[in-house]
Amino acid sequence: MRTDSSPGSLPAREHLPAAGAGTPVLDVVVPVYNEEKDLGPCVRRLHEHLTRTFPYAFRITVADNASTDGTPQVAAGLAADLPAVRSVRLEQKGRGRALRTVWSASDAPVLAYMDVDLSTDLNALLPLVAPLISGHSDLAIGSRLARSSRVVRGAKREFISRTYNLILRGSLQARFSDAQCGFKAIRRDVAQVLLPLVEDTGWFFDTEMLVLAERAGCRIHEVPVDWIDDPDSTVHIVRTATEDLKGVWRVGKALATGSLPLDRLGRPFGDDPRDRELNGVPQGLARQLVGFCVVGALSTLFYLLLYSGFRHFAGSQFANALALLVSAVANTAANRRLTFGVRGRGGAVRHQAQGLVVFGIGLALTSGSLAALSAASADPDHSTELAVLIAANLAATVLRFLLFRAWVFPDAEPTAPAGKPLLPEPGPQESRLSESRSPESRMPESRLPESRLPETHRPEPHLPDPYRTWSDATVRLQPVRHADTDHSRDAR
Repeated sequence: MRTDSSPGSLPAREHLPAAGAGTPVLDVVVPVYNEEKDLGPCVRRLHEHLTRTFPYAFRITVADNASTDGTPQVAAGLAADLPAVRSVRLEQKGRGRALRTVWSASDAPVLAYMDVDLSTDLNALLPLVAPLISGHSDLAIGSRLARSSRVVRGAKREFISRTYNLILRGSLQARFSDAQCGFKAIRRDVAQVLLPLVEDTGWFFDTEMLVLAERAGCRIHEVPVDWIDDPDSTVHIVRTATEDLKGVWRVGKALATGSLPLDRLGRPFGDDPRDRELNGVPQGLARQLVGFCVVGALSTLFYLLLYSGFRHFAGSQFANALALLVSAVANTAANRRLTFGVRGRGGAVRHQAQGLVVFGIGLALTSGSLAALSAASADPDHSTELAVLIAANLAATVLRFLLFRAWVFPDAEPTAPAGKPLLPEPGPQESRLSESRSPESRMPESRLPESRLPETHRPEPHLPDPYRTWSDATVRLQPVRHADTDHSRDAR
């Protein structure tokens, strides 16, 4: 997982513009490995379905990742026989590697993939990509676990699938319902930002991309699908499950330590419906108040437990100072990550130093209250001490929140390097998806050059002509064909 550079900003969600160019709107990638038997019939069936029912220009790309049988020859024959079908050959295995290579080089504004067995009913394809074309969503996935889905598969695969998705919900707080369905789509402009962050090159590629997209604030659309299990599937369940669990651990660790720059994947303000200004109410105040109160309540309990423990061998003033110091460090760290959303280690020492200043103010309040109590009563009860400390801590808590928000974690606007604007100014005729740009003009400046990227992140060098450029795509709307049902669906 690349954590060494800023990935750039997510684009605004906009409907793909209609234009007169012939670039396909949709590029459907079919990753294959040793599928010489099923590849031909499945691609022909997919091509017939798209030709008859899909209202936009499309392309089908067969991504052969290091097949050792006759799959490359079958793919080349399909590309020669069928219009809008291409084949790409990779010399290394890995479904994730194949998807990354083709998606990174494709010029279509909407990118999709599906498994070669076409277990998912093709009538779900248009509902899958429609929210991406309209600009409503950033990614779309087929879900076999939605209530209205109709799925035919064995109990073993059903149990494994549901267990895996429960693990994702419990460990990575994933909110999407089905990470493993081989039926997904993503907008190309979003893929350009997310793909450099995805490390896996195998079966966990989908899950990692979805988790990172969700954490970055992308909208994921789910489509209930009709799905029939392929009894001849070559997927090794145990090995795949093991690799997936390793991926869950790796991504969870990266998210917990804040090593991923997801907080820098900001959208232009106003694109999110939650970006609504309220007169006199700073942005994020309500959420920060809730988070601060939760952290404050837990910190107070932690402080009282520490004070009670230290009081057994120390005086009230020393026990108060030590308990407050330990709880203040924990409180600052928790508020930094959970309340104010600061990730990573940058500025952590400075934040803790400022937190200690705030701690000093709290210490003065609590120590002063204890001194006043001692002056009023020579031997106060322990319960009275706790009551006074609670009142003093409440006053210190209010002051702490104000200082945290205004001084320690201020709502600073992002800054750009000297002489460089934060975002490039668009030209008078510029459209995000309708004007071609050079690769360098859209690549985040902080991304590593290709020569320094890990081997798994380098694009495949030998690609056919449609995959030699990152140029933005324009959309040619075609007349809508009759949307009849898919009569060619096989009876599996």
